[in-house]
Amino acid sequence: MSDPHTTPPVSPPVSPDDVTRAVRLAVGTLREGGGPDVDWGVKAHGLEWTCWETGEHLADDLFAYAAQLGPQHPPQDTEVPFLWYRHRPEGPANVTFADRGAGVPGLLQVLESCGALLTGMVATTPPTVRAHHVWGASDPEGFAAMGIVETLVHTYDIAHGLGIGDRWDPPADLCARVLHRLFPDAPTDTDPWPTLLWATGRGELPGHPRRTEWRWYGAPRV
Repeated sequence: MSDPHTTPPVSPPVSPDDVTRAVRLAVGTLREGGGPDVDWGVKAHGLEWTCWETGEHLADDLFAYAAQLGPQHPPQDTEVPFLWYRHRPEGPANVTFADRGAGVPGLLQVLESCGALLTGMVATTPPTVRAHHVWGASDPEGFAAMGIVETLVHTYDIAHGLGIGDRWDPPADLCARVLHRLFPDAPTDTDPWPTLLWATGRGELPGHPRRTEWRWYGAPRV
């Protein structure tokens, strides 16, 4: 029986290697199950975007988080002013897009590249740096965790849209670290991956009402 007076273990911080791991796992799954004969023009699961658009959006998220950390004096009240635009009114507003002529391999290479940019910025930015995010200013670890959440859940959206959802089962330790960092209100006695899906409005969790609205909390922990 556990001692009720014992302080629970502290979750290890989210690291640059975690970003690399998440992106490589995602790319590996999508490369194996979403090859050239698979239609990436179908809707991603639960979204109005196609699987291709969702992949571009994910790459753009990783790029944007890296970009926020890039200036010597990161913006504190807005995004770095890149030009965002949409290919179609219902599509995502991005800075980065993949050349459709390069096919799915090209899209996945764009995703890998943007993930590497975030990994590099998190690894080289002092932990005292703060930069703007719409849900509150965050530190490099916070942006790493945000990038991982985007990667895990949007890969879920794409994989289920492509009919290969059963191939995507992220590591529990990775899910647990980002839950601890960004979702302080999430239960800690449930499996981390289903809990992350629940926390982002994508799944059911026994004993907890399904979320119709959600957010994370990127502010640095004290």
